[in-house]
Amino acid sequence: MNPYLIAFRAITTREALRFVHQRERFIAALVRPLVWLLVFAAGFRAALGLSITPPYQTYITYETYIVPGLCGMILLFNGMQSSLSLVYDREMGSMRLLLTSPLPRWFLLFSKLCGATFIGILQCYAFLAIAGLFGITAPLWGYLAVLPALVLSGLMLGALGLALSSFIKQLENFAGVMNFVIFPMFFLSSALYPLWKMAESSELLHDVCQANPFTHAVELIRFALYMELAPWALLWTLVASAVFMALALWGYDPARSLVRRKG
Repeated sequence: MNPYLIAFRAITTREALRFVHQRERFIAALVRPLVWLLVFAAGFRAALGLSITPPYQTYITYETYIVPGLCGMILLFNGMQSSLSLVYDREMGSMRLLLTSPLPRWFLLFSKLCGATFIGILQCYAFLAIAGLFGITAPLWGYLAVLPALVLSGLMLGALGLALSSFIKQLENFAGVMNFVIFPMFFLSSALYPLWKMAESSELLHDVCQANPFTHAVELIRFALYMELAPWALLWTLVASAVFMALALWGYDPARSLVRRKG
C-alpha cells in the first residue's frame, strides 16, 4: 500500500480505538449538550423570545435554535480533548516518535486532525438523534446536508486544539488553557442567542461575537441543517482553519524547538 495511506489509516485507527476504550468520553460528550438542551433551554425559553430569522422561515422554539450551537459545542470540546491527548503523547514520547517519521509533518498532523474530526461528527449525529427523540428536528435532508459543515467546523476547531497543544508543554497546564479558550469561544458566539440579541445589550460584545471563529462555524452548521449555504461563514471557517493549522505546523516545527533549547 501507499505509505501515506498506511500512515493515515494507522493514525486514524489509533484515534478511534482510543475513543472506543474511553466510553465515559462518549457519554460526557453527550451529557453536556443534553443538559443545555433539556434543562437550561427550558428556563431560557421564557426569557429569550426569538423572532423569524434566517435560515428559519417561521417562529421557532429556543431548543430548536440552540441545537446547531450545541453541535458546535461537541466539536469544540472534542477538538480540545484531542489536543489534550497530544500533550499526553508528547510527555510519553509517542508524539516525538510520530514526528520522526519520514512522512511530511503536515500530513501526520492532518491525519491526527481527521481522526479527531470523525469522532466529533459521530458524537454530533448521536446528539441530533437524541434531540429528535424529544421532538427537536430539522428537515430530513438537512441531516445529510450538514455533514460538510460538520467536517469543516470539526477541522477548524481541531486545528485550534492542535495549535494550542503545540505551545502547552505540561499536562497540568492544559485544563486552565482549555477553560480560557472554550468558555469565551462558546459564550461569546451565536450558539446560545442570535447576534442581534447581543447587539441590543452591547455593540462591543456584538462585534466580539461577530469576530469569533466559533460563531461562523455554528452559523455554517445552522444554515446547512436547513439546506442553505452561508457564504460568509464558510469563508471565515476556511480562513480560520488555515490560520490555526499554520500555527500548529509552526508550533510543532522541530527546528524551532531545537533553537529554543539552544537559546
